[in-house]
Amino acid sequence: MKIISQKKSVYLGAFLLSIFVFSSCNEVKPEVVNEDEVITTVITVLTSSSQSVLLKSTDYDGYGPANPIVTVSEPLTKNTVYTGTVSFLNELADPTENVSEEVLEEAEEHQVFFQAPVGLGTFVYDDLDANEKPIGLRFTFTTGSTTNSGNLTVTLRHSPNKINPGVSDGSILNAGGATDAEVIYPIQIQ
Repeated sequence: MKIISQKKSVYLGAFLLSIFVFSSCNEVKPEVVNEDEVITTVITVLTSSSQSVLLKSTDYDGYGPANPIVTVSEPLTKNTVYTGTVSFLNELADPTENVSEEVLEEAEEHQVFFQAPVGLGTFVYDDLDANEKPIGLRFTFTTGSTTNSGNLTVTLRHSPNKINPGVSDGSILNAGGATDAEVIYPIQIQ
């Protein structure tokens, strides 16, 4: 009798253990959420047939008390077509992380916007995502016809609504989404 009781206990223990193991396999795993990109540096390069202008902003403390360091290598030339590129870096990572690669991989979820006062110049996107909507890592900038100065704002948005009116043309007004990076470059056109 005692042997049968021990067998029953072993079977009961094994049964309870199997219920526990199988039920733990079915636990709901948390959904992986896309983390915000850490961006410390934005580099914009404008190249024409006669010059290459480097615009750079570095901000190692993010929204901390220190202002970003913004540099523009030289004035732009009026009535000139520039091909442009924008790069986003995380220089706090070792080695430096090129966040632009992630932006390109998730192109449908990102768009770079360029804002400049009337007369400074106009922008045209030179890259598109899989849905034929703009990305903005490559673009063309045509400067105005007069000597001018003003601020060029470059903004990277995460999850903009690219089908809203004007967004594909570069209007940030009703794009929505979250701002991953925003830089203001002081521009002079001579």
